[in-house]
Amino acid sequence: MNNAIASHPEPTNTVKETLSRHMLADGFDFVMDFDKSQGSWIHDRITGKNYLDMFSMFASASIGYNHPYLVEKSAWLGKMAVNKPTLADVYSQEFADFMTVFERVAIPKELQYCFFIEGGTMGVENAMKACFDWKTRKNFEKGLDLEAGICIHFKQAFHGRSGYTLSLTNTSDPRKYQYFPKFDWPRILNPHLTFPITEENLEETIKNENLALLNIEEAILSNPNKVACIIIEPIQAEGGDNHFRDEFFVGLRKLCDQNEVLLIFDEVQTGIGITGKMWAFEHFSVAPDIISFGKKAQVCGVLANKEKFDEIPNNVFRESSRINSTFGGNFIDMIRFQLVLEVIEKENLLENAQVVGEYLLLGLQGLAQKYPNKISNARGRGLMCAIDLPSGIERNHLQELMYEENVIILACGDQSIRFRPHLNVTTEEIQMAMDKIEVCLAKMQ
Repeated sequence: MNNAIASHPEPTNTVKETLSRHMLADGFDFVMDFDKSQGSWIHDRITGKNYLDMFSMFASASIGYNHPYLVEKSAWLGKMAVNKPTLADVYSQEFADFMTVFERVAIPKELQYCFFIEGGTMGVENAMKACFDWKTRKNFEKGLDLEAGICIHFKQAFHGRSGYTLSLTNTSDPRKYQYFPKFDWPRILNPHLTFPITEENLEETIKNENLALLNIEEAILSNPNKVACIIIEPIQAEGGDNHFRDEFFVGLRKLCDQNEVLLIFDEVQTGIGITGKMWAFEHFSVAPDIISFGKKAQVCGVLANKEKFDEIPNNVFRESSRINSTFGGNFIDMIRFQLVLEVIEKENLLENAQVVGEYLLLGLQGLAQKYPNKISNARGRGLMCAIDLPSGIERNHLQELMYEENVIILACGDQSIRFRPHLNVTTEEIQMAMDKIEVCLAKMQ
């Protein structure tokens, strides 16, 4: 008898049945065994199968399951979980210890203001609130009695599913935003790259960049002193793993600086090492004024440019209660993140993401060359890689076949597969995934 079943007297296959009595439980059909899942592998309590995890809990699990360092610290984590402090107003040595590690390992010199909250969407929303406040107070300084409440954003963007972010998200699955009230804010063409970068593809991208920048300028001029911010994902994740040129970000930065508009980079999915740098914006020659973070960070929030925001003395980072929440971020998530950061630092996982990410991208490019009628547009930075299939139907078929082969991958965009391995994934595990793709492509012939 399977030990995963024998060790539990209650039948584990009733998990979804129990959950379904009170909630929609249409997720994966495995039941995760927390004890037996290790590294890049998820163990199913019901079947005993091990699944190679190339989705990392929707890009939120940073260093795999049951990392030895976190297991070593599990008693301390458990002790800390007894209480849940309201972090904006009640401080502890543990909170200060976390901030010391965060500052050393991950807070960039450009973005010294911190704000913590639970949920990536809320990180984005509070970044927007910080910008609305800043621009409005800039107007007041000029003698304009005018509130600035417009956020320029891009097609195929995903920034969340509540509040202000519902007015931004517009990926290929309308269930995530349709029928909910939204603001009619300017939505701009996203001039992403197509791979491989040929002369023809590049010419088309540059044409789209120029059009996008022109449309942004028109939107700002059409709404004088009302546009507070431009928001973009450095790599549009759910929208299709869309990559942009440095030159486009330079153009955005220039428009923002010329018009006293703030630039937000949504780093909820691109942050904390997956691109081979701590933050994706570090690949480019411009810095945003503020970023949102979450997922791999465990706790969510924003980091902002102190010098820029301090142009307004009573900005939201200095005036009490302008932005806040009861818990000010989840304390246990925060100290788990501290341990994750220590692992990233000790094990040099940014370099691992670069090296193994290059191996992954080369593997995907090889598949595109070998199966040109099935695989195209292989692309990536670090471990954040993706490919396209000819259609959404074929993409979904490949995803299903991979699951049957015990490999979990994610869809994105209209016809893309995205890879989101853990930061400590090995080349051997990546090669297993590549081999399984070939097996599945053969079945699709």
